[in-house]
Amino acid sequence: MSNDNEMQRWIIYDRGNRGIYLTKERWEHIVSKHNELADHFNELLDTIRYGRRRQERRDPQRYRYREVCYTLPDDNNHITAVVVFSFHTLTDGTMVENNFVATAWGEDLPI
Repeated sequence: MSNDNEMQRWIIYDRGNRGIYLTKERWEHIVSKHNELADHFNELLDTIRYGRRRQERRDPQRYRYREVCYTLPDDNNHITAVVVFSFHTLTDGTMVENNFVATAWGEDLPI
């Protein structure tokens, strides 16, 4: 993981060595809507690093990463993160990956 201070984002690599970034803005959005993750920043990053990945049926560019987390409040036992995989075209026409965390939440799932 690296922290890019200019862009205020963290880059995480999943089990497939795919680079995914989480911006400070997205993190703030996540904790404002899903307070159960407020003290679980590192656990969210670990969900991306080590969690199971499943493609969403309705949007094939979106994947859900899930990982067990026993320290979540309110009987939640998993962190779920939605990652969007896409490409961005630079001004010179070069296409680069643009893989980012869109949202995340805690939930109670069977273990």
